[in-house]
Amino acid sequence: MNLLHADIEKEYIIKEIVTDDEEMDAFLFSLGCYSGEPITVINHIRGGCIVSIKDARYTIDHELASAIQI
Repeated sequence: MNLLHADIEKEYIIKEIVTDDEEMDAFLFSLGCYSGEPITVINHIRGGCIVSIKDARYTIDHELASAIQI
């Protein structure tokens, strides 16, 4: 399942990042988003979702959220 289907305020562990786009993969890694890392969806918004990774909040779009498998 990906972040688009995640419950709000529930912590998940990232299983993998599924993308062929190296820039997207590098960007997510720079946010601290990689396998084994906890992630929480704070809210689903139009165009994406707000997530918490390592005590920081980020707004990510649908493309990024769908690449993050939990």
